[in-house]
Amino acid sequence: MKIKEIRALSAEELVKHLEETHQELFNLRFRLATKQLVNHREIPRVKKKIARLKTIIRERELDIRKV
Repeated sequence: MKIKEIRALSAEELVKHLEETHQELFNLRFRLATKQLVNHREIPRVKKKIARLKTIIRERELDIRKV
């Protein structure tokens, strides 16, 4: 998901995507622990997605405070 696509989402959608991404990271870590994870690059990719989502949420919080 590109940053432009993330910025276009509403606050509720951002929170929903963040929860789904955290669940995805949990599942990837579980598969890693059980040696079922094929592509190890998936974990950093999901972590970056979480960081992007959290950044946009925080930007919106700060913008609201300025008004």
